[in-house]
Amino acid sequence: MNARFVIPALAAACVSLLSCDRVPTADRNPGRPSFITDGTVDGNAHPAVVLIIMDIAGKPAFRCSGTVIAPKLVLTAGHCAGEPGEFSGLRIFNEADVQHDPTYPLPGGPNTIEATAWHAHPLFTERAFFLHDVGVVLLSKAVKLSAGQYGKLPTQDQLDALQPSSHTTFTAVGYGLQQINPVFVVAEKIRMFAEPHLIQINDGIVGDFSLLLSNNASTGGTCFGDSGGPNYVGSSNVIGAVTSFGLNGNCAGTGGVFRVDRKNVLDFVGQYLK
Repeated sequence: MNARFVIPALAAACVSLLSCDRVPTADRNPGRPSFITDGTVDGNAHPAVVLIIMDIAGKPAFRCSGTVIAPKLVLTAGHCAGEPGEFSGLRIFNEADVQHDPTYPLPGGPNTIEATAWHAHPLFTERAFFLHDVGVVLLSKAVKLSAGQYGKLPTQDQLDALQPSSHTTFTAVGYGLQQINPVFVVAEKIRMFAEPHLIQINDGIVGDFSLLLSNNASTGGTCFGDSGGPNYVGSSNVIGAVTSFGLNGNCAGTGGVFRVDRKNVLDFVGQYLK
């Protein structure tokens, strides 16, 4: 599956951003975009995960993924909320199969909800998106789910106890690309999931703010259009991280996710839950 899909021209100028996808066929990438690759059709397994459309100058421009963590609040990546004034509007598509929704990517459909506001972390910048890559979207109408279906925030520093291992798994969910290579792209807008495992934490290029997860045919992973989607801890509904970046244009090998368990992130998101 794929995180955020980017227009080729813009993608070339981006660093390794894995998250956003251009509407209707390309994604915007402040690095490299991400999506669910080698994944499984999700159906109704994770109804809190939604597709996000971002408008520029009143017209649909990019797409991301996100998680409803309260009836009117969606958690996503910072680059999906953007810098102040970057996007003129946002809306979510609250359905598993957006590919066959005739209203996509426009407003007014039976499965769309317009945003009233959206905010990236106050220290987020597109230039260094990976440092504070978390954002929220406030909705005009409630998404009604059972209590156990909403995404749940982790406790502070919860992920520090995890060890890199094929047994330390996450459930990545999103609407991103399913496959990308120099001659072939599969980019159906269908919610999918994969089960990558932890490769790197509190070390190397991820510092203490991100994780590297596997991205291969055995575990699946994320790609363009998956940006902002959840990486649930194991099979729980606890969002350990949001899909953030990739290290190559083929969404292969590893995927970068931004941790939600740090105090500054929980404080930022928590203010909108009050």
